[in-house]
Amino acid sequence: MGIAVNNNSSAFSIWSNFSNNTVNMGKAMGRLSTGVKGVADNPSGVGISERMRSQARNVSAARSNVENSLSMLQTADSWMQKMNDMLARMSELAIEAGDGTKTQGDKENIQIEFKELQNEISRITSKSTAAAKFNGLYLFRGGNGLAVVTGDQVDTSSNIKVQIGPDSGQTVDIALKDLQVNNTEIIGETYTYTYNSDNIATGSTIDQVSWTSVVDSNKMSVSVQGAVGKIAQAIDFIANARASNGAQQNKLEQTRSGLLSYEDNLRAAESKIRDVDMAQESTTFAKFQILNQVSNAMLAQANQLPQSVMQLIG
Repeated sequence: MGIAVNNNSSAFSIWSNFSNNTVNMGKAMGRLSTGVKGVADNPSGVGISERMRSQARNVSAARSNVENSLSMLQTADSWMQKMNDMLARMSELAIEAGDGTKTQGDKENIQIEFKELQNEISRITSKSTAAAKFNGLYLFRGGNGLAVVTGDQVDTSSNIKVQIGPDSGQTVDIALKDLQVNNTEIIGETYTYTYNSDNIATGSTIDQVSWTSVVDSNKMSVSVQGAVGKIAQAIDFIANARASNGAQQNKLEQTRSGLLSYEDNLRAAESKIRDVDMAQESTTFAKFQILNQVSNAMLAQANQLPQSVMQLIG
């Protein structure tokens, strides 16, 4: 190879390698500093991973919805437990009032407590001042628990709808019982029998029991005929409401567990595409760092080659 001054091909070749090493080292530094691969590193993979990221975030939001719904159902169950306790006490008072050895004053005192318990159930469940609420939603006024603009009512056109999945249409309806004092729903029946002198049943009467007939203090007193039986129907009604509530809780807990697994798998799959293997990338960075230093040293040597011309003309 001839000796030239205007063009130092050796130095240019070394400079090209030096430039490539510098670029590759910069890319390795960028990946190490962010921990993720860029779009230039894996164009198709980035597109796939972005969809996975969005889906994982949707799953996380849906899981949050499920957890809020569980909290609402647990709150409702706590209130129903208190109503169960009050109805049990009302039944106990009705038994006490049936004691013929008690005076009229005794029975009036029993009635005072009985009425207060009825009023407390009404306070928890009824009107705009109802105590049983969750994040502004009425728990025992039926419908979706949202107050309407006109009148002291709630929207009964639908149940509480919750998005529990990451995709469109993945919703569930949560139904809560209407336990307002004016609810006329039939909750059971009581039977009254008549007997002759020989204690043989000669007839019976069936009375339908509505919720309002038990909890409205204007419709039932502690000493009314059949009070114990009516209260027993109300206790069964609340027990059934709690069973329905518990079933919905179990379903949502299974949903939450499934969403956790789904999100975990999505994030693991996305990680395989986008996350940088830090150990491997550190090795790559060290490689190009060393090559960069060597190229820099060789470039200095190549720049000395044209100076041999001075020996020829010296």
